[in-house]
Amino acid sequence: MHEETPRIEFGRSERSTLGLEWELAVVDRTSGELAPHAPSILQSLRHLNDDGVRVTHELLTNTVEVVTGVHHRVASAVDDLATTIDAVRASAEVMNADLLCAGTHPFSQWFQQEVTPDSERYETLIDRTRWWGRQMMIWGVHAHVGVDDRRKVLPILNALLTYLPHFQALTASSPFWVGEATGYASNRALMFQQLPTAGLPPQFDEWGAYEEMVRDMTHTGVIDHHSELRWDIRPSPKWGTIEVRVFDGISSVAEVAAMAALVQCLVDDFSERLDRGETLPTMQPWFVRENKWRAARYGMEAIIIQNAAGDERLVREDTEELLRHLEPAAERLGCLDELHGIERILTHGASYQRQLAVAAKNDGSLKAVVASLVAELRDGVA
Repeated sequence: MHEETPRIEFGRSERSTLGLEWELAVVDRTSGELAPHAPSILQSLRHLNDDGVRVTHELLTNTVEVVTGVHHRVASAVDDLATTIDAVRASAEVMNADLLCAGTHPFSQWFQQEVTPDSERYETLIDRTRWWGRQMMIWGVHAHVGVDDRRKVLPILNALLTYLPHFQALTASSPFWVGEATGYASNRALMFQQLPTAGLPPQFDEWGAYEEMVRDMTHTGVIDHHSELRWDIRPSPKWGTIEVRVFDGISSVAEVAAMAALVQCLVDDFSERLDRGETLPTMQPWFVRENKWRAARYGMEAIIIQNAAGDERLVREDTEELLRHLEPAAERLGCLDELHGIERILTHGASYQRQLAVAAKNDGSLKAVVASLVAELRDGVA
């Protein structure tokens, strides 16, 4: 018989506050290859963490993660990110290195990358996952949105899963893997879910069911703490947020702002609807799984399942309608301009499309793709 299920307290958070985490790859300025300079960069910028974490390490020594504080508006959160990135870029330049962000690096080899040393967490991960763990040469963006009542968390999470293919398609940025075109818009999506606690979350109706699942996973040694559940969308009890982690690495500040606005508006809209006593939409797990695969494979050309009835529509068209629906929430939150940034992605293409176009224009040169990603992070999308 199991021991009593431990309680997982959900932190207090203001409704729809926002925090962002952006994983950046460090690349050699001459070769375009990934470069193991993160430890040196972080050492030079340790003062940025005096009043809370702003820069931190990740699994590999080629990655610096930039973290914001808590913000009410997308614009201030993105300004926070941009200020820190400027400092990281200045430090990288001393080492003849540049920064970029995409779901995967177009051509660097996973077995040449170094795991961050002296980290028990990463050592345990690699020891358990071995070959698949060492393959995690991937980058993403995470968005935290505050939820003001724990009873709302799981209904909102389950409703967000109906929009997971939109998140996946709009940010898809990993068409290449170790020098090969994969045929997928987001190869990262399918790579990351190979880890034993990654991928799609279960759909729970009650917080107690989530607590019981965590107890079972802890009891059997799968995890030591609920933070080790690396789901595409998950509760973040410590911060009192829902954390959306499904995004591929996003290559420009403006696109991060657009996706942050989309998530913040969706969570706020769902919260408002719950306050009015509405029941939020959900979808069968098998539809959610199929949608994730379609978005990873076809990106902006995916025909997605819209609802539990099985209606289908091109993700591009469904996104256009979603933006119109979310305009009142964006007005409330002061992020209407940022939300309309999604339209630019619809018009000019997602990152995977831009990368493929650059390669085609340059006789298949993936070094040219790296240069374009560096330019997009530095100057924005042309």
